[in-house]
Amino acid sequence: MVGLKNDANKKVSDFSKGMKMRLNFVRSLLHNPEILFLDEPTSGLDPVNAKLVKDIILDQKAKGKTIFITTHQMYDADELCDRVAFIVEGEIKAMDAPFNLKLTNNKQCVELILKDKTKHTFDLKNIGINETFLSLIKSDEIETIHSKEATLDEIFIKITGKSLG
Repeated sequence: MVGLKNDANKKVSDFSKGMKMRLNFVRSLLHNPEILFLDEPTSGLDPVNAKLVKDIILDQKAKGKTIFITTHQMYDADELCDRVAFIVEGEIKAMDAPFNLKLTNNKQCVELILKDKTKHTFDLKNIGINETFLSLIKSDEIETIHSKEATLDEIFIKITGKSLG
């Protein structure tokens, strides 16, 4: 399940940190619990194994399990959680679905980057009648276009006044 089959005869003391993390994670699932408490489940994992663990968490979620995750990895929280709570000194300062938190703290703008690497930022309000925006999107010079939504990292820092780490 977590890629340790080939290491079945190896002493756990010889496992790497990532291997120990995956072993402890899968041990938490052995008795098919209805509620899981996971502390930093992707800590110390490379991207491939972190995805493996996250896929298992999402599978457990799809099976109706209740899962509590503590993490400093806001990308993981955004990807895995239905609700996120920011706790500061034992007090919940904000709690909502990641989408709602990002929407509430949204910058309400779109950024265009042209092939010449120049950036243009436009307010979403009345963007459909903004002549400069319309002219640029009609050209073939656009490299990328994306909304500038707030990230959970930014929201965490704003709410707690602390950086992640």
